Amino acid sequence: MGQGPLNGVRIVEFAGIGPGPFCGMLLSDLGADVIRIDRPGDGRPGRAADVMGRGRRSIGLNLKDPADVEVALKLLEKADGLIEGYRPGVMERNGLGPEDVLKRSPNLVYGRMTGWGQHGALSHSAGHDLNYIAITGALHAMGDGNSRPRPPLNLVGDYGGGALYLAMGMLAGILNVKNGGEGQVIDVAMSDGAASLAAMFYGMKAAGIWTDDRESNLLDGGAHFYDTYECADGKWISIGSIEPQFYAILREKAGLTDTSFDAQMDKSKWPELKQKVMDVIKTKTRDEWCEIMEGTDICFAPVLSMTEAPAYKHNADRQTFVEIEGVMQPAPAPRFSVTPGAIQGRPAGLGEHTDEILKDWDVSR
Repeated sequence: MGQGPLNGVRIVEFAGIGPGPFCGMLLSDLGADVIRIDRPGDGRPGRAADVMGRGRRSIGLNLKDPADVEVALKLLEKADGLIEGYRPGVMERNGLGPEDVLKRSPNLVYGRMTGWGQHGALSHSAGHDLNYIAITGALHAMGDGNSRPRPPLNLVGDYGGGALYLAMGMLAGILNVKNGGEGQVIDVAMSDGAASLAAMFYGMKAAGIWTDDRESNLLDGGAHFYDTYECADGKWISIGSIEPQFYAILREKAGLTDTSFDAQMDKSKWPELKQKVMDVIKTKTRDEWCEIMEGTDICFAPVLSMTEAPAYKHNADRQTFVEIEGVMQPAPAPRFSVTPGAIQGRPAGLGEHTDEILKDWDVSR
């Protein structure tokens, strides 16, 4: 299938929602042959807007049917890895749990992703991204100081703490096998991953330079030199002038000549200084501030909507977004100099490639 750095790697993805398909997309973009096992459907074509479904082929199997379970086991014998995102026990009830699979495929990397993990007090409870990051301390740190914690979309739990950790775990497990190790189970909990992502902040808290009070810290919007600001036209800019040399440029370009700005790291003055910066930024439009600040070492960028982002010059220069069948979407990342990844195809319809997959993987029904 693919020509990226994972060319030759075979992954079986059990169809799910959210972070599971995103992990499958990431591995496919990097060149792996990822096949998705879907429940038998009506054969409807894949929707171009199903961005996370891109690049994989689909085989329709009824996992309540022992004959189709046997087909799945045969496919897994030819695979390097499996990814699934069901509640604990679901795969076991279908005869596809780690014990059954690894008995027949001892070198397989069995990737399991759930919100709470395979064990623990909450492991059998329903949940969503917001809940998973709520128990890690990460959600509590996000939001306005005098308001409620604010959901950071579902980027921190589902995708950052879940799908990316699953992809990393799968690659580490496959590399271990290729280095002479054995197959194993990768237990990915989105709550674990979100906690891991917060490692720097736990370090800062231990060092006494981070508090539990929202909007009072260096990176949570408490500092006047690290925040977003509304412009005269209602649009927004981001400023991150932490280092003294960058802060000096910010003061120069924004005209912050008041000597009160000299005490950059005096937290007691941050609220007062932030209001002054807000007032200054409100005097010009976003485009005017871009003209003044863009391309300097202020650490500046306009806050773009998803409609605006693909056309932004830097993104266009790097081809960060691509349009396929009228659907604008992020291009594969990261980038490789010798074995570049690529979108391997449009989203598949349910069971669209059943016969093709069985033939390519040399599996009989």
